[in-house]
Amino acid sequence: MKENRRPLLKKILGSFLAVTGMSYAAKAEPNEEKEVFSVETDDEIPLFSGATKLGKMVFIAGKGAHFDGDIKAHTDHVLKELEKELIKAGSSMHKVLKVSVFLNDIADYKGMNEVYKGRFGKKPPVRTTVAVAKGGVPGDSLVEMDCIAYI
Repeated sequence: MKENRRPLLKKILGSFLAVTGMSYAAKAEPNEEKEVFSVETDDEIPLFSGATKLGKMVFIAGKGAHFDGDIKAHTDHVLKELEKELIKAGSSMHKVLKVSVFLNDIADYKGMNEVYKGRFGKKPPVRTTVAVAKGGVPGDSLVEMDCIAYI
């Protein structure tokens, strides 16, 4: 039974990639190592990476705005930080497939959208937006975003 699952999974993945317009070039080679950028440490022990790249995919960690300002200023700053990380990894805002938005307060949804609109070109990525639970976004940011892109 198990020996039959791998070909089936490859077939399903191939169908998904064909439907979405992606190619097998987006997958990593069997022995390929991931690249990491902007590694954060805790007592010199790696905690997390600001970005990870594997094959033709890049994953950008959540970016926040840690200064006084309103939702529009925070959103603009976060989007600029995402763009910097994407460029560093060899991608761009136009190649983003998925964005996750974490709002400190859902009342900021409209203001965030005003700044967000158009930043990813004419073919925007899919997006999930949620308001975080009690305690807010880490670092007192009004918004945090992460994304997945291709190269």
